[in-house]
Parts: sequence; C-alpha cells; structure tokens
Amino acid sequence: MSASPSDLRIVPRAEDTPRRVSGWLGATVVVFALVSALVTFLVLSGVTPVVPVHQVVVGVFVLNALLILLLLVVVAFETAVLIRARRAGAAAAGLHVRIVGLFSIIAALPAILVAIIATVTIERGLEPWFSDRMRDAIFRSVDVADAYAGSQCQSLGREIRLLSDDLSRARAAYDVDRKWFDSFLTARATALGVPVVAIMQSPDKVLARANIDVLRDAAKPDQAAFDDAMASPEPICVIPPTGRVFGALMKLPAYDNAFLHIARQVDPLAVEFPAIARAAATEYLSIDARRKGVQIAFASMYGLIAVILLLSAIWLGLSFANALVAPIRRMIHATDQVSSGNFYVQVPIRRSEGDLAHLGETFNKMTAELRRQRDGLVTASEVIDRRRRFTETVLSGVSSGVLSLDGDGHITIINRSAESLLGTGGRLLGQPIAAVAPEIATFVTEALTGRQRQTSGQIAITRAGRDRMVNVRAAREGEGAGAGLVVTLDDITDLVSAQRTAAWADVARRIAHEIKNPLTPIQLSAERIRRKFGRVIVEDKEVFEQCTATIVRQVEDIRRMVDEFSSFARMPKPSLARDDIAETVRQIVFLMRVGNPELTITENLPEGPAMARFDRRLLSQALTNVIKNATEAIEAVPMDERGPGRIDVVFERREDGRIVIDVIDNGKGLPADQRQKLLEPYMTTREGGTGLGLAIVGKILEDHGGGIDLLDRPDAGEGGRGARVRLWFPETGPAEENPEGGRGDQARDAAAARQQHDGARV
Repeated sequence: MSASPSDLRIVPRAEDTPRRVSGWLGATVVVFALVSALVTFLVLSGVTPVVPVHQVVVGVFVLNALLILLLLVVVAFETAVLIRARRAGAAAAGLHVRIVGLFSIIAALPAILVAIIATVTIERGLEPWFSDRMRDAIFRSVDVADAYAGSQCQSLGREIRLLSDDLSRARAAYDVDRKWFDSFLTARATALGVPVVAIMQSPDKVLARANIDVLRDAAKPDQAAFDDAMASPEPICVIPPTGRVFGALMKLPAYDNAFLHIARQVDPLAVEFPAIARAAATEYLSIDARRKGVQIAFASMYGLIAVILLLSAIWLGLSFANALVAPIRRMIHATDQVSSGNFYVQVPIRRSEGDLAHLGETFNKMTAELRRQRDGLVTASEVIDRRRRFTETVLSGVSSGVLSLDGDGHITIINRSAESLLGTGGRLLGQPIAAVAPEIATFVTEALTGRQRQTSGQIAITRAGRDRMVNVRAAREGEGAGAGLVVTLDDITDLVSAQRTAAWADVARRIAHEIKNPLTPIQLSAERIRRKFGRVIVEDKEVFEQCTATIVRQVEDIRRMVDEFSSFARMPKPSLARDDIAETVRQIVFLMRVGNPELTITENLPEGPAMARFDRRLLSQALTNVIKNATEAIEAVPMDERGPGRIDVVFERREDGRIVIDVIDNGKGLPADQRQKLLEPYMTTREGGTGLGLAIVGKILEDHGGGIDLLDRPDAGEGGRGARVRLWFPETGPAEENPEGGRGDQARDAAAARQQHDGARV
C-alpha cells in the first residue's frame, strides 16, 4: 500500500509542546527580569528621577522576587525535563547535562563575585559615615547652635535688668514729665544698643517706647510670653518662630505690673541653625538605627539582581543546549520509531543544522525504501486477516459448536456455542480436547486415525449436573499425518426429549382410559361407606370422616387430571388463586401420615398462614407424589439395613419471594449418574413404577414458574443415605408475557430464580 504525504511525518515527542510553551514563556520572563534588574540598579544608584524611598525599594524588591519565582519555575521545568530524560536514558542526555552544567558554573561564579563585592562595597562605603567622629561632630553642632542662642539670650537678660533698674529709679518722672521720660528711655536704649524698648501691659497695649527708627515693625510678644513673664521672677527670652529678632520680657513691679520688652537683631544662623542641627541629628539617628536594615535591603537587592542574572544565564544555557541536542535527539527518536516498525517516520530537514540536515535526508530515503518493501507484505497480510475475520464472524453466528483441532488433538479455534456447550470455563485455546471434553476424546482419536474423511455420531455429555445429548460430526482438513480436524457439535437434547414425549403420547392416552374406568366405582363406594358407617363409628369418627372425604376429593382430582393425561406435554393448566400454602402442605402431610403409620413424617411449617398464588389441586398432587416416592424409597432399603423410617417436610419463604419446600427422607437415595433423567416421562428406578410421577411434578412446578431439584440428603456425605427433593415456585405465581411481548417484573424475578437454582441442580 502507498502512503500519502501527510503520513510521512515524525511522531512528535511528548515534551515538544510543553517545551515550546516554556521557551516562549522563559524568553519573556528572562527579558522582563533583566530589564527589572537594570531598572533596580539605576533606581538604587539615584540616576533616575525616582527617589529610592522605602515604598519604592519594597515595590522593586517584590517585583524582582516575583520575577525570580517565575524564573525558578521555568528553570525547574527545564531541569525536570532534563532529569527525566537522563533517567529514561534518552539520547544525548549526558551531553545535555554537561552543557547545562558548564553554563551554570560560568554564570554562577561572576554572579556570586558581584554579589560579594557589592555587599562589601556597601559595608565599606557606609562605615565612615557612621563612625564616632562623625557622630560627635553632628551632636556638637547642635550644642554649638544651642550655646549661641543661649549667649544671645543671656546678653539680652543683662541689658533688660540694667534698663529695668534705671526705669525703676525714673518712676517719678514717668508720672510728672512724660516727654522727659520718653527722652530718657530713648537715650538708655541707644546707650545699651537695643533698638526696641517698650513698656507694655499686654501684647496690644504699649505704655511707652524708645523713639528709635530701627525695627519699628518688629513682632510683639504673644500672650503666652506675657503669662510666662508674669510667673517668672527673672526675665525670659523671646525667640520668634521666624525672622532673626531676639527679644526679652521682664515684669516691672514699679509700673503697676507692666512689662519691659526689649529686642534686637541677631545673625540668622542663631535662629535657623539650631533647628537645622536638631533635624540633622534626628535624621542621623534614624539612619543609624536603620543602617543594618538598609545594608540588608541593598544586599538583598544586589542578591536578587545576582540571582536574576544567574537564573537567566542558566535558562540561556538550557535553551542553547536544547538547540544543540535537539537535532541529534530527533534523529535517535526517529531511529527508535523505525526499529519499532514505523516506516512512515520522517526527520524534519532544517538547512541551518548543516551536516545533520544531510544526515536527515539520507535517513528519509532509507525509510522510504523500507516502507515500499513492507507495504507489499502488509497488503497480503490484510487480505489473509479479512478472510480470518470473516471466518470467525461466521463461526460466532452459528448455533452449532465448532472446534478446530490440530493433529495432536489440541484446540486451535473454538466458537462461543462450543464454549457454552462444553461449559468448562477458562481459556480453551491450546488445551487438549481430552482435558476439555473427555466424552468425545475417543471419537476425536478415531476420526484422526481413521481412513474416513468425515465421521459422525451421538455422544452424551454431562455439564453442571445436567445430561446433554450431542450430535458430533468430524471432518479432516487434509490427508496425511498431522492433518487437523474440524468438529461440529449440535445439542439435540430437546429434540430427543420431544421425540420421546411424542412416542409416549399414544401410550399415555391408553393408560388414561384404563385409569378412568374404576374412578366412578371408587367414589361411589367411598360415599356409600360414609353414609352407612358414619353413624355407627364413634371412636375416631373425625378421622373416618376426613379419610372418606379425602378419598372422594382425590377421586375427583384424578378424574379431572385424566381428562388431559392423554397428552402428557399438555398438563392441566393451573387455576391460580391466593391460598394458604402452609395449610395445604399440612393437609398433605396429615394424609400421608395416616396412610403410612409405620413412618415418622414431620413438618416444619409456620404457625400462621403463608399466603401465595398457586393451584391448590396441582401442588397437592405434586407434593403427594414426592412424599409417596420418599415412602417407596424407604421401603426399598433392605430390612437388615433399614432403620426407623423418617420423612421431614421443611417449608421456607425466601427473601427473593420464592416458596421452597424440601422433602427429606432416609431411603435408598438417588442415583449418582444421570439423575436428571428421572424427570423425563417413563424413567424410573423402581420396579413396577410408571416413571410419570416426577415428570408430572416437574411439569406442575414449571407451570407455576418454579422447578424441582434432585439433591442428596444433607448428611449423606457423612455415611448417611437418603434424598432431598426440593420444590420451589414464586409466591406471586408464574410470570406472564406483557402485551408488548416483553416480560414484566415477575418474569424477571422468575427467570432470576431459575438461573440461581440451575447451579444447585444435580
């Protein structure tokens, strides 16, 4: 057969698609990681407008950590694929590992060195800034600024005390000559070099002031300053929050609790530098407290960058190794495909691979030639296979069992019908026919060694305790030694049974005629005995009445049965009605106990009623026949071996809805072989028996949807003897066909019950 161009392909490896996905994902992650590392370096270096504050550093740290995680996932995936290929013994796996290891070492050493150098550089760079000398310089600058401001306040304090003493002595002039007082105040202010001098009662009320043009718009003390001066016996220094004017405020008791306020300009540093120095000291302390954290943060950031570079280099090494090893691996994989029988494999040709591409072309030509040679063989094989499947289909569809045997008698072919008929279970192909079906082993041997090409015969086989009559035909496949044999098995059990039933039909009609003649005299005699002696008998009169009534009733039952007995295959159809089956069994046991006083007949029945749907007359007839057979089996035991005769009737209502009645005796028991034949018409092991009793019982139970099982007494295997006859039927009666032709729920239950009991039948 010829192959289409689409068939000429290399089977993709399982990991090709995941690797393509990981390749694109890895490349994207590596690019983003490298860009993130570069941006991180620029931000920390202060090159960008972004200030590396805490929030920025944390954000960059988280971003790099996420990218590292993604890189780890990609590298871990590639590494897992590499390790799996190494363990599986994939082609070029060793070379792949060596290349990746070399790239990892080359990438790891520079990254580790850069991380160490960066950490040491940060440590050495920050250490001078946090030395003891730098700490003393910063804190001493704060002391210097405070000392300068304090000296200015002390100078103003001396001057305001002097001026306060002068004004206290000039108190009388203040009240007498205000003009002279103002000139005096201005002269003293000028002499002391204080441009602002004023006597005030509140921030808004000035009593007198020096007439100097300098600092006329100077800020006045606020109310808080006045409160402090009132509470303090010493002058207080007033330092404004802005500007460069220092002042002093002092209480003047001589002027009705007025206040003296003076002020003058100082160097701006006296006001600004203390605050600047304190802020610088505070910031220095804060930085010093965070120094370890900053070092750790920068070291971590450099470490993350180093890890990004390392993982990126490892991924690049993996990608390079994949690109280098992929052509070799494709070639080896294609060779494995050819060795496993795939001649349609083709290696993709990529001109960029150089000599490996030429090797791939040569390989493709070789596989094409092998493929053409194999196609001829495959075509012939397919024709043979189609013929074989056709033969197997025909054999599986026929109802007859078909076996094919080789010259040694071993099974080579067997269809389902033969497997079902032989019923041995397990795998039969290759097994000797003598082990599978010993009943036909002699027939097969004669057919293999005989001169006739075809042989036929009838053989009885036993499976699952049931005897089957099989028509066997054998045909030799050829002449000479070693020729095989085809054996055909046809189950003719039902056909033989039907022939026997038809043969005995005429005899049954004649026997029925002879049985029917004495029924009327028997009934009339029983009725006459009851009328004549019914009034005379006093003792056991109830038993007498029950016995005569039973005779009359049994005669009526026999008369109704004889009407249809001429055709045994058609027993009287059951007239089903709900009745107490336990009471029916109890009456039959009573009747048989009265008729056989020398035997012990017991019943195990429920105390209350057991309602079921059955024909009372037919089931009474069946149970009577079975108990009668039990009594005859006990009588058949020799006198010297016979013990006390005993018959047990056990009633049981099963959970699956079946009524089971066991009749157990200690008589001579049932034959071990072919006991199922006892259910056929006119088959008996008792001298003088008609062979219809069990056949009639089986037909009655079958019409009720049940069956009869011939079993051994439970203790027969322990040295005892006897039989156990089991009668069973569904308590709802036989199943009926529904209008659609299918079976209802009762039909399914009855079928399941029959299937369950098939295994128990002997």
